[in-house]
Amino acid sequence: MLQTIAVGLAVLFAGDAFQADGPVDKAPRRQDRLASSTYQFGGPAARYAEAVAKEWLLPAPNANPALLDMFRDRDRRPYRQMEPWAGEFAGKYLTAAVQVLRLRDDQALRDGVANFVKELVALQEADGYLGPWPKDSRLTGRAPNASGKSTWDAWGHYHVMLGLLLWREEAKDDAAALAAARKIGDLFCDRFLGDKKPRLVDTGSTEMNLAPAHGLCLLYRATSEPKYLQLAKQIVDDEFAAKDKNGKPLAGDWLNEGLSGKEFFQGPKPRWESLHPIMAMAELYQLTGEERYRKAFEQVWWSIVKLDRHNNGGFSSGEQAQGNPYHQGAIETCCTIAWLAMSVEMLRMTGNPIVADELELTTLNSGLGLWSPSGRWATYNTPMDGVRKASAHEIVFQAREGSPELNCCSVNAPRALGMIPDWAVMSDADGYVVNWFGEGGGWVQQHELPNIEIQQVTNYPNSAEVKISVEPDTIVPQEKDLTIKFRIPRWSKRTEVKFYRKWNPGGLKSTPERIDDQFVQHPAAGTYFPIKRRWKRGDTIELSFDFSPHFWVGERECAGKTSVYRGPMLLTWDRRFNIADTPDGVALRARDFPGKAIPWDGPRPPMLLFEVPGPNGTKVRLCDFASAGQGGSPYRSWLPVEGATSTPFSRENPLRSSPVAARP
Repeated sequence: MLQTIAVGLAVLFAGDAFQADGPVDKAPRRQDRLASSTYQFGGPAARYAEAVAKEWLLPAPNANPALLDMFRDRDRRPYRQMEPWAGEFAGKYLTAAVQVLRLRDDQALRDGVANFVKELVALQEADGYLGPWPKDSRLTGRAPNASGKSTWDAWGHYHVMLGLLLWREEAKDDAAALAAARKIGDLFCDRFLGDKKPRLVDTGSTEMNLAPAHGLCLLYRATSEPKYLQLAKQIVDDEFAAKDKNGKPLAGDWLNEGLSGKEFFQGPKPRWESLHPIMAMAELYQLTGEERYRKAFEQVWWSIVKLDRHNNGGFSSGEQAQGNPYHQGAIETCCTIAWLAMSVEMLRMTGNPIVADELELTTLNSGLGLWSPSGRWATYNTPMDGVRKASAHEIVFQAREGSPELNCCSVNAPRALGMIPDWAVMSDADGYVVNWFGEGGGWVQQHELPNIEIQQVTNYPNSAEVKISVEPDTIVPQEKDLTIKFRIPRWSKRTEVKFYRKWNPGGLKSTPERIDDQFVQHPAAGTYFPIKRRWKRGDTIELSFDFSPHFWVGERECAGKTSVYRGPMLLTWDRRFNIADTPDGVALRARDFPGKAIPWDGPRPPMLLFEVPGPNGTKVRLCDFASAGQGGSPYRSWLPVEGATSTPFSRENPLRSSPVAARP
């Protein structure tokens, strides 16, 4: 039985602390999160979220008390020996916990988050400082004791601000959380706003320490306080482009670099942390309507899709953009989380269904794959080929007294699940937009749009069939036509959409049901299919997607290898399911995919398992990427496949995938 999980879709991401009486966007979003709704998710994402809440989020603060103690004793000697980014842990944890709470309405987790916020807010200084560094080091970029280390102090405050704003919405206008976030904003404005003040860019580590530009935009949304927007613009317009006395860039110059059309990896700051200050440009476009912010943001996003988003949907190689999606460097969890957050902003800005395809690709492959199904640990690196290791092992250097499990990835990883509601069901100028397919449903509502209930019955992404029922609110009757749009993935070349109304004209169980208003459509791939009507009880949509295999032929480090997809899922060789120790030397044929679906009688069954003919009558088994390597066995997602066709990148086909005609 599929397990369902409750979610409140009020404001489902820390980047949208929006109030009805807040500032009005100058450039309305093409798609937006729902204002007030309840929805239930089932399927694999729900099961992972329950495990993560129980095994990681709930025990983490007690198992790692230094998460807050580092704030509590920041001025005590001897000073703690911390990594420069130590101040981020509390904010990342809070953001992730609230997002998963909205995916899974767990009272124990809710109480735990409330207590965490209460304790965190109590540790704020009168001037607004809420970090782990002693007085002489605060927001200077310099660690104490002349150690020569830099600090990412502003970066830590950014993450704390995100978490507080998100909790403020979830807790129904928590005044203490908003007040604490405002104090952080006031501290930044007092310290850095204006020509005669020190510059934030001079605190160093600029791809990290300029991230408050994004948080200040969100704080402006929550408060309408002009100075927060002024400082955000100052950082983006002036400090992004700052140079030292020798003319060397101090920051990424992401605005001008984006406007020039330069690829992201070619810029001076191509590390993944840059995506957070870059998201300030998306917010500034919405708030000001200035096209330069939109153009620069979109250029960066498309550059990453083209050159640095891997076959599993993960972003980065060795923690930064390399301009090479085949690069074998580590695909860090934090990088993929930032990529998901940036992609949510891109979908809101453009309403492009290709962006929703990218969110699905990343979530179902890297997003689930970076977690152990137990929910107890997440990875630092989720490689295309290799093994999966717990972040607490691979980056154990971040562990400290009182926080043996804390690292940048362990506190951030739950957001891979928690961001699903950000884009699952949205609204646009015409009505509602269904981007996510999977078991579940509930009531959706957005401002002046009518309330409707959407229910999905499906085993997607295992199954290509999705049945969606739409029920209008019977208390407040629908007075005019409403449009609901359904995403048609780019990889589904032959999608069938059936619409019909199944109803009982007599209203009695003994009266035969009638089916009317039927139609069948075959919408184009990579589009939204709109249905506009006055919705009535019994309205049903059945979508049948084309799950024919599609292929990405590798180049450079992956030359001679191919990635194989079934719908949104990346098929992967795992030693656990095969007799051979490696897939090397095995010649698979594209025409034989996806193969025959088979059951698995052993422990920890994968979501998908297929058997494909190999050489000399052998059988090769392939599972979904998220399930691969979970027991420590090596796996490969770049496979030796004959007969696949190479396809160049395009914005219509960013996965570079091509179908193979069925055998005669």
